[in-house]
Amino acid sequence: MKHTTAVAISGGVDSLMTAYLLKEQGQHVIGIHFITGFEAASAYTRDPGSDKKHNVLKIGEQLGIPVDIIDIRDEFQEKIVGYFCRSYQSGQTPNPCMHCNPTIKFGTILAHAHKLGAQKLATGHYARIKKDPNGHHHLLKGLDPKKDQSYFLARLTRQQLANACFPLGEMKKSDIQQMATQKGLYPVTRAESQDVCFIKDEAYAEFLAKQTGFDPQPGLIENVNGQVIGEHRGLHLFTIGQRRGINCPAAEPYYVVRLDAERNRLIVGSKNDLLSSECRVTDINWIGAEPGALMEIRTRVRYRSQEVAATVIPGDRNTAVVRFKEPQASITPGQGAVFYRNDEVLGAGWIEDSTAHRA
Repeated sequence: MKHTTAVAISGGVDSLMTAYLLKEQGQHVIGIHFITGFEAASAYTRDPGSDKKHNVLKIGEQLGIPVDIIDIRDEFQEKIVGYFCRSYQSGQTPNPCMHCNPTIKFGTILAHAHKLGAQKLATGHYARIKKDPNGHHHLLKGLDPKKDQSYFLARLTRQQLANACFPLGEMKKSDIQQMATQKGLYPVTRAESQDVCFIKDEAYAEFLAKQTGFDPQPGLIENVNGQVIGEHRGLHLFTIGQRRGINCPAAEPYYVVRLDAERNRLIVGSKNDLLSSECRVTDINWIGAEPGALMEIRTRVRYRSQEVAATVIPGDRNTAVVRFKEPQASITPGQGAVFYRNDEVLGAGWIEDSTAHRA
């Protein structure tokens, strides 16, 4: 009996080639395309004979596989867009992809895949899964260092990884693009995946201002010494390390050091004030066993940075203090802290706060 794998079909080249590779392996492949309400116009085409004909069906036609289309607009709005807005209102900078992968893709969509008879859900992520002799699944970086997406998958549980499949993890993006051309396969959308898939042609602040219940409040700007030096139009306009938009003249440029949501104050300082020696991480998802003692590992505090040497000191209820070997700049509450040992992802949590470095 053939193994059945569902593929999350977006319309891009990565999901297209994920489905192609699995079919080449002899698996029975079905596609699932989920509607969030924020799809690019290229995902659809008007058809006089029907309401909307999905261009993503052309992926199925090219590969000879069925593509099931499900509407999750309400759930996506509540669980992902809602999380995004609440984070900004609380003075944090959210990471919707890290929240979406365990909640939507390997939550809602994986459950739908099982209902369709699939044993696993495959996506076009550049990451790898390894199964050890004890049957436990481990998450590893993708082999293409330019496209490695293990950071965004670090909140998947071991059980979710056991039901996941990442065929592109052993390949390079350039090879995937070349293979698609050679095989005469064409994506229906050319857009690359981006950090926030539901915001395309407007600034974050514009998007947030349109959301029901989002009510930005103007407030005061303070320097790190507590002196009021100006006013801001809403904390959602700023993130840690930002320089533009502060509009407070000074001999040296100001940077956003902290968002004080409780007092609705923007705290600014010098570039040196951005350095932190440690941070507190909460709601940690340990893919393996939770550590019982401190660990010397490497930690990545944002996607577009390299992991750095750090000591992780476990606390209670999946919390930890991460102490950096060298002070790090712009540690941002709301972002993910991902823990690595060599190429393996050990787990990830949310940055809650940081401790300023004192030279």
